[in-house]
Amino acid sequence: MTRDARTALTARERLDSGAAYTLRDLGSGFVARLRDGDLGSLPVVCGLVIIAVLFQLANPRFLAPGNLVNLTLQAAPLGVIALGTVVVLLVAQIDLSVGSVSGLASAIVGVSAMQLGWPMLVGVVAAVAAGAVIGIFYGFLLTRFGVPSFVITLAGLLAFLGVQLALLGPNGSINIPFSDPLVQFANTWFLPPWAAYTIVGLASLGLLFSGLARRRRRMNAQLPAEHPSVPIAKAVILAAALSVAVWYLSLDRGTAVMPLLFLLLVVVMSYLLRRTRWGRSVFAVGGNVDAARRAGLPVTRTLVTAFMICSAFAALGGVLAAARLGSATTLTGSADTNLNAIAAAIIGGTSLFGGRGNAWSAVLGVLVISAISSGLTLLNLDSSVRYMITGAVLLLAVIVDSVSRRSRASHGRG
Repeated sequence: MTRDARTALTARERLDSGAAYTLRDLGSGFVARLRDGDLGSLPVVCGLVIIAVLFQLANPRFLAPGNLVNLTLQAAPLGVIALGTVVVLLVAQIDLSVGSVSGLASAIVGVSAMQLGWPMLVGVVAAVAAGAVIGIFYGFLLTRFGVPSFVITLAGLLAFLGVQLALLGPNGSINIPFSDPLVQFANTWFLPPWAAYTIVGLASLGLLFSGLARRRRRMNAQLPAEHPSVPIAKAVILAAALSVAVWYLSLDRGTAVMPLLFLLLVVVMSYLLRRTRWGRSVFAVGGNVDAARRAGLPVTRTLVTAFMICSAFAALGGVLAAARLGSATTLTGSADTNLNAIAAAIIGGTSLFGGRGNAWSAVLGVLVISAISSGLTLLNLDSSVRYMITGAVLLLAVIVDSVSRRSRASHGRG
């Protein structure tokens, strides 16, 4: 073995154990992982850059601040639905009804607030609660009777679409006044620059303190710990990137509040998946359900909670979509929403085979899909082209996932 190979191997072992001593070790370990076939989020990030460059060359308005603000507003509802889909995919299951559940939630909000006279907040809570109950029902059927999730959620897709149509009535639409706070939240609520920069600072400090706390825990446990320069560098890079984004968006309307809600949910789910016992159970069940059961992990509870979270997020995404449109219609949660949410989770890097992915996959995936949609709209191309391009990107993402899994397996045997 050459000296360079030994260095790469040492760096990779340090990175895998969470003990990347320096920034150089991080870089060496990252390169070693790429050689082993562990591509992570690199393909989708590169794909997003390519998409942005191509559409910008085709239409200079694509990267204009106004279009990017619209893109973030458009992406948020779908991103929330995709976030729940990520959780279900992590346990090696699938939910084909997220679109119908989101449409049902929008109908519940419209009927409860506009026809029954309930306070809008009560209607939103009722819609999200209905989504959570649906997810629990799915999990019960899966764990109690062993019915495949594909069949359960396919039946749910049809059934809840019917319930949505029944609630909306013959008109198929319930308008929500633009003056309603929910509609304004989804369309006109923007942070002043100082508030946006404050959030950037808090996010960067949070990343810094969490990295230093992790380093301190490892040192107290007498485990190898990363150099302080690593969390500092990560925090500085995050602060710089977010500050540039805030500055650029402020050239138009600024930073919208609804996408921040989506990012907050991603941060919370990322913490739950990476730092809690439940999150470790999710990855264990998705990786090998039989081994997880033999290890004494709560497999049934993990599966039920995964479906509950997925359906609750689908319902919340439907509420945000209705707020964005200013109405609950039969178009909310259509088949397009269902397929795009699943595609976003997979394109973002969540494995179809379970056990691999993270909450940030929803962000990357929904950015890719929303960028394609926005770019093709600016070019005045038919929606059929968007479907074909999104399908091609989805297929490519699955191929990359399969190839990387095979490459990691072959290195593991070696």
